[in-house]
Amino acid sequence: MRLYGKNPVLERIKARPDSIKTLYLQKRTDLSEIVKAAKGAGLTFESVDKAWFMSECGDLNTQGVLAVIEEFEYASFEDVIIDCKNSSVIPVFLDGITDPQNLGAIIRNLACLGGFSLVLPEHRSAKVNETVLRIASGGENYIKIASVTNLATALKQISKEGINIAGAVVQDSVDITKAELSGPMALIIGSEGKGIRPGVKKTIDIELSLPMKGAPLSYNAAVAASLFCYEINRRRW
Repeated sequence: MRLYGKNPVLERIKARPDSIKTLYLQKRTDLSEIVKAAKGAGLTFESVDKAWFMSECGDLNTQGVLAVIEEFEYASFEDVIIDCKNSSVIPVFLDGITDPQNLGAIIRNLACLGGFSLVLPEHRSAKVNETVLRIASGGENYIKIASVTNLATALKQISKEGINIAGAVVQDSVDITKAELSGPMALIIGSEGKGIRPGVKKTIDIELSLPMKGAPLSYNAAVAASLFCYEINRRRW
């Protein structure tokens, strides 16, 4: 895999320098912070000209930084369950989030908030690829991301472990600012168009919504995930 941009590469150097196979930096570009971090981590780099970057990366905004890294390794779902039960890390299940930019934004925002992990289904979902990593801007280094064969089955499994399941819905639900949010819990975020699928929705213990005083529209999936998780953190701290 290839990782582009100053922030994504800098965070990878800080968090997981061992995952970087080759580092390319563009000549005559101010990359002093990355050079310092790379040297501090014992990494070498190749200085290449702008033409090389153009031939390798086309019109991508690389900011003169490219790292060849190991393929993304998903966390085990069992570890996600353990973290939820022992450390109150809340797994966020994404149902039908197929846009890589949405997934990347969710990873970045939840990493900033802290206290969350992500669970993705193998099918009908964006995968963690180069686009996702670029948008995540290093967030993938700070949260666990698991992939499961079947979302509903995984949710039934955590329900048996005593973890309450909340679902983000629009109608006939409890205002999240007034809901009881104590104890181990998980959150499901559905797609913008279809929401949470019926089979997945059956696993929900409490349906939550965001208060909206403006236009009767729907939030972007990444924005909705961030708002729900921000409020959960605010209420539980």
